[in-house]
Amino acid sequence: MAKIPGKQHGGWQAGKAAVTASLCVALTAGPLFAAVPSSSEDPSTKPTPAGAALRLTDDQKALHALNRLTFGPRPGDLQAAEKIGLQAWFERQLNPQTIDDSAMNAVMAKFPAMQLTQAQLLERFPQPSTLRQMARQGTPLPSDPTEHAIYADAMANYNKQLDAAGVVPNAPLRGQKQVATASATPPNATMGDPDNDGTTAPAEPAAVAGKGKREAKRAGRVPYSGEPVEAILALPPDQRIAAIVGMSPVQAEAFRRELGGARLRALYVGFSPEQVETVAAMQSPIRVVGAEALESRLMRDVYSDRQLEAVMTDFWLNHFSVYARKSQNEPYLLPAYERDTIRPHALGRFEDLLVATAESPAMMVYLDNWQSIGPDSPAAQRGKRIQQFADANPNRPGLQQVAQISPKGINENYARELIELHTLGVRCEVSADRAASTLDPSCGTGYTQADVTSVAKVLTGWTIERPYGGHAGDNASDAFVFQENRHEGGPKQVLGKTIEPGGQREGLQVLHLLATSPATAQFISQKLAVRFVADNPPQAIVDRMAKSFLATGGDIKAVLRTMFNSPEFWSPPVYRAKVKTPIEFLASALRASDASVDNALPLVQAMDKLGMPVYGMQTPNGYSWTKEEWVSTNALISRLNFALVMSGDLLPGTRTDWPQLLGETKADPAAVPSAQIEKKLELLILGQPAAANTRAAVIDQSSKPGQIQEARKNLALTSDDDGADDRLMSGPKKGNPAKKAGGKGNYGGGLSMTDLAGATANDGPLATMAGLLLGSPEFQKR
Repeated sequence: MAKIPGKQHGGWQAGKAAVTASLCVALTAGPLFAAVPSSSEDPSTKPTPAGAALRLTDDQKALHALNRLTFGPRPGDLQAAEKIGLQAWFERQLNPQTIDDSAMNAVMAKFPAMQLTQAQLLERFPQPSTLRQMARQGTPLPSDPTEHAIYADAMANYNKQLDAAGVVPNAPLRGQKQVATASATPPNATMGDPDNDGTTAPAEPAAVAGKGKREAKRAGRVPYSGEPVEAILALPPDQRIAAIVGMSPVQAEAFRRELGGARLRALYVGFSPEQVETVAAMQSPIRVVGAEALESRLMRDVYSDRQLEAVMTDFWLNHFSVYARKSQNEPYLLPAYERDTIRPHALGRFEDLLVATAESPAMMVYLDNWQSIGPDSPAAQRGKRIQQFADANPNRPGLQQVAQISPKGINENYARELIELHTLGVRCEVSADRAASTLDPSCGTGYTQADVTSVAKVLTGWTIERPYGGHAGDNASDAFVFQENRHEGGPKQVLGKTIEPGGQREGLQVLHLLATSPATAQFISQKLAVRFVADNPPQAIVDRMAKSFLATGGDIKAVLRTMFNSPEFWSPPVYRAKVKTPIEFLASALRASDASVDNALPLVQAMDKLGMPVYGMQTPNGYSWTKEEWVSTNALISRLNFALVMSGDLLPGTRTDWPQLLGETKADPAAVPSAQIEKKLELLILGQPAAANTRAAVIDQSSKPGQIQEARKNLALTSDDDGADDRLMSGPKKGNPAKKAGGKGNYGGGLSMTDLAGATANDGPLATMAGLLLGSPEFQKR
């Protein structure tokens, strides 16, 4: 909201600065960052200041457990956990299959694409590479009317982008008219003229248009009749979607230009989630897949009752980080990566999770292992022959392209990150001459560049089937496969052990070696302790967790159980000593508010503004769990702006009801809440009373109008993003989004995002007070 002076030196500046500045000063200079024990200190044995609590109270323990092991308590969660006992509550969370999550399943039903297998997803929503291949080969479009519409319109959009870039469009698809003419559609096309389907004669010759209509009829698509937009919007949902699906690409584009505001909202009235997806996919299939992958991940964090599973899924998605914009294929691999690779193993054995990620197409594409082939493998020899033939025939059509995509050799990207980031940890690296090296005793072992190269050779042949996509009906595209002809033969030396020739078995042997290493036990336990205990966790608890890791074969439940039952976890110095990351802040704010979310795309945009885009970390090390990454004046202002916008119902698709939560259903929304109501709100949102200076500022500022409207202006979420498709088609984004709070998101736009201008604000004193408490120093603590 208000601009902050260059440096603040603590204290509240009532009357001299806006509430945002005051709260941010309190956050950065106040008691938030009380000393946390260093890794060499055991908080349970550290001298306690006179008068300080020797142990947490039962209420504090409940709040601590839910703040650390969930994405934050919802109203009633603390009482429910205390009723059954924290130990019993924790054991239930360790066994998520015992928890009824039907409410979450109902939420996920809004994302039909996310329920599809990877093969079905690729079939329903074609990748750009699939469209390119179909265009080159003249592959007929699918016969199913809906899929036909999605493919035809997606091809038109793809060719339009090529045309705008000055690239010669692809040849017409067999059985489909020259869709590149869509780019010439005039802005003033007459929608009501039955003789004009949305273009002019020069842009679409009558013969071509007639052919397109005949082919549309053969495919089961009823040609658009040219009815006025209002007449189509007045149709029942099934007839309305049939009319849209029946439009040619040119007609559909002209129809979309007539929509906006109330008309756009009317388009989706009564539509099923599948029908909403269809309309969006006709513009951009990749946009649907990418947006839903991001949305559904956030919605699970907010709504699932299996909270520890959700938290651990988030932890492992960050540990085994992949980047959504790595390539145009990556968005299609994210749903299966979260659903089939990470979540089923989040509370299982680490080795099973490690193997699953190694075989995951999402990881293979992100870290390029799918491209890696042995230098002396049969595939490498064939690639050399193709390159030599291409060099000798530089003018032969298509030959240079074949040579360009032919396997080139070994790629060490995944092998290095497997060792440094996924298992042993970067601290274990030693010099190239192991015999002359002094190994870190806490590692138990070390590795050299030669080890990295050997692991990369071991993993040659671990690739994906048809990585460049395929025509409709090809269910093998982008699936894991081991290809013997790409594998480097012969024995390899890894960490002082000989890996005998064995094809795919070599990789499994190396993964077992890494997963069972004492260094891996220490590294994983350290990361878990940083996430759940303290930024600098005591070494005693890390050692105890690592011992459980090794004793149980990497059983994550056993490691978490050891942590939960350790005195360091419950020590007063670590209570509320962690600072929430943006995802923890956003999810906990929604949960504390018991908010109802009907559209998660604004939440995806908000994560960009908060500096932690979902699947948006370009480098493979993942986001940091420590406070240094997330504490800055601008970042804290963004958090407060989001809290006010959300609490004031100006976040499209998200609604709150503060009077009902407080049991004040007859409260006047324009009335300034009493001090008693403010204290009830503190307990509801914070779980405990606020500090005196926080309470004073919240009460003082809640009566001043305009706070929520100003926050909306400064948060600056967009209601739609017409450039999303261009960014998705353009490949990776430069820079690290974790360092750039703000800007447009990975996918932007929406399937049916409510226009911000039409949102109804709840900017009364009670909503303002709630937003200020959500943005307060106390709520940032975890």
